[in-house]
Amino acid sequence: MPTRKVRYAVVGLGHIAQVAVLPAFAHAGQNSTVTALVSGDSTKLDAIGKRYGIARTYSYRDYDRCLQEGHVDAVYIALPNSQHCEYAVRAARAGIHVLCEKPMAVTTEECRQMITAAKQARVKLMVAYRLHFEEANMTAVQLLRSKKLGTLRVFNSVFSMQVRPGNIRVKRNYGGGTLYDLGVYCINAARYLFGDEPVEVSAFAASGPDRRFKEVDEMTGALLRFPGDRLASFISSFGAADASMYEVVGTKGRLRVEPAYEYVGDLTQQITIGGKTQEKTFPRRDQFAPELLYFSECILAGRDPEPSGEEGLNDVRIIEALYRSADTGRPVRLSGLSKGRRPTTMQIIRRPPVKKPPLVKVQSSSL
Repeated sequence: MPTRKVRYAVVGLGHIAQVAVLPAFAHAGQNSTVTALVSGDSTKLDAIGKRYGIARTYSYRDYDRCLQEGHVDAVYIALPNSQHCEYAVRAARAGIHVLCEKPMAVTTEECRQMITAAKQARVKLMVAYRLHFEEANMTAVQLLRSKKLGTLRVFNSVFSMQVRPGNIRVKRNYGGGTLYDLGVYCINAARYLFGDEPVEVSAFAASGPDRRFKEVDEMTGALLRFPGDRLASFISSFGAADASMYEVVGTKGRLRVEPAYEYVGDLTQQITIGGKTQEKTFPRRDQFAPELLYFSECILAGRDPEPSGEEGLNDVRIIEALYRSADTGRPVRLSGLSKGRRPTTMQIIRRPPVKKPPLVKVQSSSL
């Protein structure tokens, strides 16, 4: 058991930080504690600092001082996508470990800058793929590896929501777009369920007359070809009713998880083999405390985390290729994707659900 706790600064006090990240520290106290907050909003800093008893609060212009004063060992970056790289690199260069929300960054070049900075400073870098520690998804990985569904052939998924007008997810300068926000879950799931990397991708983007989508795609449909001629398809949408599911079909059976990517409710698996269907429900749990517990353990034990920076880089490479395909109308070949460690059931960490706290000057991204 760790003999000390990793001290975190939570950088960015938007919706995900307020409803999920900060409450999760109550379930991660074994090896993690939050000692500082960073935000550009003084009202948030004051109210949230008082709520959690966090005395050290910093504006964005004082970020470097936060990193250098000796009160934090790691940062949890919960900023808009376009700011992930800058704040991660600055932390790494100050000798501070980095846990960064997904997508890792907006471009592959930014991802590589983050990886290089972490390696040069000998600090840990992890991308916050919370489903790598979640039971419904990791037992799905175990089932597929067992070959009970036969040879895997098809992955299909939908992840959609009605986005709130003006949200950062529909602003290009903030790294908006359905693939960065929703599609990244589908891409990552296809990769860990197939246990492989795609070799070719195609995509179609669609946007109707809705003024919310002047700068980004309202909906993108994607097709990914994996080795062995396995196909993965998905649609991510900011303009459709809430949906969150995936299905994997093998030569002997199929698996369906719905909802698949949510953190606010139960998750359900349906497994059909030989015409017989079994259903199992996994009760709602805190999906953010496991990330903190695992990353802190990696820091304290000197182990490299999974999901790594290379895991985040692969997803961003695929996103860029999909948008390029949508722009050109042609498939895009992929090569050289890192084949690192895959998540397994050994990473499952269970913690009870958190209660939604009062929100301070923030709204949910969905209507």
